[in-house]
Formats: sequence, C-alpha cells, structure tokens
Amino acid sequence: MSFASGCHTPRVRAGGLRQRKKARTRAELQRHALRLFRDRGYAATTVDDVAAAADVSRSTFFRYFPSKEDVVLFDDVDPLMAEAFAEQPAGTPLLGALRTALRTAFGRLSPEKRELEEVRMDLVRQVPELAAAVRERGGMSVDVVATAIGESLGLDPGAMDVQLFAGVVAGARLAAQSLVDREPGRSYIDTLDAVLARLEDGIPLADLPLPGSGRPDLHR
Repeated sequence: MSFASGCHTPRVRAGGLRQRKKARTRAELQRHALRLFRDRGYAATTVDDVAAAADVSRSTFFRYFPSKEDVVLFDDVDPLMAEAFAEQPAGTPLLGALRTALRTAFGRLSPEKRELEEVRMDLVRQVPELAAAVRERGGMSVDVVATAIGESLGLDPGAMDVQLFAGVVAGARLAAQSLVDREPGRSYIDTLDAVLARLEDGIPLADLPLPGSGRPDLHR
C-alpha cells in the first residue's frame, strides 16, 4: 500500500520478542544511516561509518541490509500505511482513503522519524543509483500500484479502471516530485497530500476548452 516513496519493500511478518528486537535494530541502523547521509552526503558515508554510529559490527549491518542502498530503500512506514488504510470506514472513496492513510501514517511518526523519512525520500529521488534501483525493482510502477489496489479491494489488477487509477496515483507521485524539485526544502509528503487533495476535485484542466488556435490558454 506504500506509494509515498516508490520503494517496493517486502512485508516483514510480525512476531515475538526476537522479531521485535530485529525490527528495532533494523530501524536504528536506518536512523543512524539517514542522519549520516543527511549530514555528510550519501556518497561520502560508508557502511563502516553507519555501523560505527550504530555501535555494531560491519557484519551485523550486512545481516540486516544487503548493501548501503538497501538501508535507504527499506520502507518501514509501509505497515503504518496499510494499517491506516484498513481503518478507513466502509463507503470511503478510494482516493480519499489513500490520502487519509498517507496523512495518518506520517502523523503517527515522531518528529525525528518524519524528518528522516523526508531525507530518505529525497535520497531516493536525487541519488542516481537509488533512483535506478527503485526502477529496477519495479517500485511505483503502474502494475505494482494496481496489484496493491486489487489485493486490497478484491479487484482484477489488469482491469482498465484499476490500471487507470494506478496510473493516476503513480502520476500524482511524479507530480509531487516535480514540484519539490522546483522548490528545494518543500515537504514531499505535504506536497503529495496537496496533489491528492486536488485530484479529489477531478483531473485539473481535463475540461479546459481549447481556444481557436488549438492551444489551451493556461493563463486564464
């Protein structure tokens, strides 16, 4: 259900004390990594730097993350998104439910965690190898979004309406990304929320009549 960052993260099964301890260690490693990437830069920070900051060995780091890029691509907000989506009452319009799930999930994060999520998503967009990894893993493709929607609602992911809705959601993310790229420092999550809110009123410019020249007058 995660569609904020475009990262496609395997589901981690909830379990007992051992599983919770693993989850805490993984989260701590990512927290230290993102702080270092923010302060020093992604390229200038090594796996050894992250391990030292987290006070663990290099081998411990690799037990949790196969590579430096994986510590950025891991999305542990995904379960919060799925949980918030499942909480939406019956009859809630789908786009509104996705928008509410987004706001709810990020609203449940601590201030530091939310800030580091913004850092993580900036890295995914701006570091070429991370952006390439997302594309290679199929993150945020129309089919990935359609599959998530189909599984959630019991719909055929290949149906035209499901594919079209998935394309709108994927496009909303790209539009938010473009807006943030034009205005550095702007919150990606707040921007994505604003884009989704605008879509709730319909597709912008869809009914804009063309002037006589055949070119739309966007200054009206």
